[in-house]
Amino acid sequence: MDSLGPLLGRTLIIVAHPDDEAVTCAALVQRMREPYVLFCTDGAPLDAYFWNQHGSREAYSLLRQEEARLALSHVGVTNVEFLKTHSGEHITDQQLFQHLPNAMEALVEVVGRVSPQALLTLAYEGGHPDHDSCNFITSVIARERSLPAWEMPVDHLFHKGLRKFQTLTCPPPIFLHPTADEIARKRQALEAYASQGRSLVRFDSVDESFRPMAEYDYSRPPHEGVLNYEAWQWSMTGKQVSAEFEAYLKTHARVERAFTQADPRAH
Repeated sequence: MDSLGPLLGRTLIIVAHPDDEAVTCAALVQRMREPYVLFCTDGAPLDAYFWNQHGSREAYSLLRQEEARLALSHVGVTNVEFLKTHSGEHITDQQLFQHLPNAMEALVEVVGRVSPQALLTLAYEGGHPDHDSCNFITSVIARERSLPAWEMPVDHLFHKGLRKFQTLTCPPPIFLHPTADEIARKRQALEAYASQGRSLVRFDSVDESFRPMAEYDYSRPPHEGVLNYEAWQWSMTGKQVSAEFEAYLKTHARVERAFTQADPRAH
């Protein structure tokens, strides 16, 4: 566990949706001294396919928020937050890549308030556009705040086939082998997400894996194959998502240059 030491203090866990954290790091959070979990979307897509049986998108979002707080209470996490923009609105599930400036601004506020020692987020895999957006946002914040950033995979848990990733560096993962007690509490957390059926419980005893965040080229999709959400025929493509990342970085760089030229003491 010494190799995971940087994550065991006050760590801000930046994920997209309720249950992301239960699947990926519900054992690890039980070993953290001060875990903070931040959900970057409201957990409810616009498509009625996801929420129809719950009556409305708003009702489904509230249910998922309640499930998240219950799930995290089972693994000892009391610091739970759903990201809100400065207008007081949550960001809709599947749309995080379309709201990068607002999300970034809101996350800067959270980081300033929490003062984390490390950031932990989802890997850049192409499994979900919100997951990839969390990775991008975290990378920017980590660089600007000089914070260590770590990532954890989701996609490989569901799809065992090898993928060709376009990373510049590829740190090997560090595995955490949950104890029997950690597995029992993680199972409770997974079962709290009753709205997602029983499919999550199969992850209760799997090893969790983590690594320092890799160096990604965000102007490109995570890999050269068909991304999960492309295969599911959602409305966005990997190229559209990565184009938003690239546009943000270019705009941000222009603002930084203008600020530095206006005040050379800024750096």
